[in-house]
Formats: sequence, C-alpha cells, structure tokens
Amino acid sequence: MTGDPRLVVISNRVAVPKARGAAGAQGGLAGALHAALKDRKGLWFGWSGEESESGRTGHIDTQTSDGVTTATLDLSQRDIDEYYNGYANSTLWPLFHDRLDLAEYERETAKGYERVNERFAELGAPLIDAEDIVWVHDYHLIPLGERLRSRGLKNRMGFFLHIPWPATRMFVSLPYHERLVRTLLFYDVVGFQTQEWLESFLHYCENELRAEVDKASGTVTFEGRTTIARAYPIGIDWEHFSKLGENGEARQAQQRLISSTRRRIAMIGVDRLDYSKGIPERIDGIGRFFDKNPESIRDLVFIQIAPPSREDVGSYQEIRAALEQKCGQINGARSEVDMVPIRYVNRGYSHAELFGFFRGAKIGLVTPLRDGMNLVAKEYVAAQDPEDPGVLILSRFAGAAAQLKDAVLVNPHSPDDIAHAIRIALDMPLDERKRRYEKMIATVRDDNVQNWTRDFLRDLSEA
Repeated sequence: MTGDPRLVVISNRVAVPKARGAAGAQGGLAGALHAALKDRKGLWFGWSGEESESGRTGHIDTQTSDGVTTATLDLSQRDIDEYYNGYANSTLWPLFHDRLDLAEYERETAKGYERVNERFAELGAPLIDAEDIVWVHDYHLIPLGERLRSRGLKNRMGFFLHIPWPATRMFVSLPYHERLVRTLLFYDVVGFQTQEWLESFLHYCENELRAEVDKASGTVTFEGRTTIARAYPIGIDWEHFSKLGENGEARQAQQRLISSTRRRIAMIGVDRLDYSKGIPERIDGIGRFFDKNPESIRDLVFIQIAPPSREDVGSYQEIRAALEQKCGQINGARSEVDMVPIRYVNRGYSHAELFGFFRGAKIGLVTPLRDGMNLVAKEYVAAQDPEDPGVLILSRFAGAAAQLKDAVLVNPHSPDDIAHAIRIALDMPLDERKRRYEKMIATVRDDNVQNWTRDFLRDLSEA
C-alpha cells in the first residue's frame, strides 16, 4: 500500500500494543486495524479506558510502536458516567438491539455524549493532516464526523457501525433521532454489518429525513452532501486464528475440556455477559432439552463461558444474577453426585485457549437475541477438525446467519426451538456435518477481516 495516504482510525477504545507481544494484544479487529495502520504509517486515536487523575478529560498520551502511533486520552468520571455508561451503553446499545424496555433517555447523558464527541474532535483534529483518510468506528462516535467537519476538515471520512441498525419504527423512539442521522451523513462512506441493517438505515433516510436515496448504489443525498452506505460483513483474522491450533496452549485447552467431560459430548457457548447475547434464554432452552431428554444428562454437558462486562450498568448486574439463578436451578434439579449438566464460568480466556475449547466441543451454541455479526460463530467453525467437525447452532438474528446459512438456525426466544436444535446436532451424521462445515468454512476463510478492511478503505479512497 505504499504511496497511499496515511490512515487515521478513531474509536472509543484503542488497542495499545502490550509489552513484549502479550497474548491477545492484537487479535481480531484490533490486529486487522493495526496491520492497515502499519501499512500506512497510521495513527489510532481514542480513549485509554482510564479515568483522568485530574478529574477532567484532556491530555493526550502518544506512543509509536512498529510504525503505528497511538494517541489516547483519559476521560473524567463524569464523562465515563454520562457518555460511556450513560448514553452509549444505556441508550444507544439497548435501542439498537431492540430492547426499548431497557433504553434510558436522559437529557444529561445525551449532553455528555455530545460533549465527549466534541472533545474528541477538539483534541483529534490537530492530529489529522490534510491528506489523511479518517475511519471512525462504532456507536460511541456517531456525531464525530460532523464535529470534525465543523472544524474545517475536508478529509475523506468513513464510519463503520459494528452493531445492528434498528428498524425505523423503533429508532424514532430516540429523542433527537433526526439529529443523530444527520451527523452520520457528514461521512463519505457509512458501513453496516449486513444488508438488513443497511436497508433499515436507507429506509429511515428516505422516509423520515426525506433524503434522496438510490438503493441500488447505496447513495444518500441530503442538503447538498452525498454519502455512500454499504454492507461490509466483518470476518475473523483467519490466518492468525487458524495458526492458534498449532499452539501448545490450544492443544492443552482442548485436552482439558475433553478429559473433564468424562466421555460426555461437550456443547459450548462463549459470550460477553450482555443481555443481547440471549444467555438466559439459551439456558431455558437447555433446561427444556433436559426436561425432554433426562437420560442425556450422562451424554451431554454444556459449558457457558461469560466474561463480565460493563459492571457499572445496572442491567448487566441483573443479567448476571438471573443467569446464576437459572444455572443453579437446572444443576440443582438435574445433577448427579459425579456430574453437573451445566458449567457456568464467569471469566475470560485467551484466544488460543478458546480455539482449543471450540475444537473439543462437538456443538457450538451461539444464540444472541440480536447481534451485529457475532464472530464467535465464525471462530467456532474455524476451530473445527475438517475430518470430524462439530455442529454450529446459530441464532437467525445474528448478522452471521446471513453468511453461515448451513448452521442449524434457531429462534433464540423459543426454548423448544433451541431444544429441538440440540437434538438435531446430537443426531447429525458425519457426512452431513462435513457438508455443512465445508460450506461455512469457505465463507469464514474468504470473508476475513483483512478483506473487510481492504474493501472499506478502497470504497472510502474512491468516495
């Protein structure tokens, strides 16, 4: 990519390279962005994840490693409460995941969201040169492009939304919804995970904003500006993830899982502890399966890995309590002295260990109620043994379902549907498992995160 303009990535959080290449420092999206930034001698700007000691959002800390400069700022406690825990994660996140019942509309958090986006623009604009290409990521920073334009920046500027875009009838419940979409139209290219989310956005632009929309090309023309909106389904870092299977840590994790199951089939779920992931509903489905197949207690064990997240937000504390209660009830009713049907693990593991766990589990259970993509589904497929692949059970409401059509697709709200899918997976013959796997692995391999990055940046360069 020599000769290409410098790339500036702006996101809520920045993956600052860890000392001596610590495990997990550059996996997935972070690794792909880091590679693109390295090619273009780029800059990555965003929040450090830390609270400011001075009590105000300010001072930028910069460091350069491997040709990539990271510039991070600390946020004040007030900004963390209002912008991050407040508007981003208590208003936009639930609304964009169809949870109107959990969405909180507070004037103060909305002001905090605008204030931090303005602060990002104020501190970020001086770091951006005239020829740079700017790529902004995710729902935390929707207004940032408009704030940078107001400071005179004329750079090519793109935005990618990693979560779903809601249907118009739901989105209009957001106070000042029009203002939010107007700010998106200051970007040259806006990317979505799936065609469905893209169509929802175009529907809003046409029917609510009365913008001129060309659905064939994805162009939205409004108040003299034209924005290109397209779907760019994100993938995993196929090469990096595949190589993890050769690593001793992965092999050891696989053996740990297999030996601990004592000849039972392992079924696995790996999710951040978040209500969008449908974990309590999944446990209900597993409970229904054991109700209908009590003899399967001796044949099947479900392992749920759910690292905690956003523990300062009340709804996340509630989901953890509900999940622990549901797992406890099923285990209390169904356990034997020497075995339990569900293992619930409230901690995280390295990518290599997860590869081993996925390889050792004959069923992957990925049942979010709504998800932008869900890369765990793709990682589960990537970790399978081609000669004896496991079965992926996947929610039809995950973005990944549009690509992984050969998974066993389920309605995650229906315990009966989940129970039925588990029965199908347990009974599926090897030739069918292989046939489904071969179709899915081709997509996982070819639609990888590097190609996603390349496609978005190509369209942005040409915009």
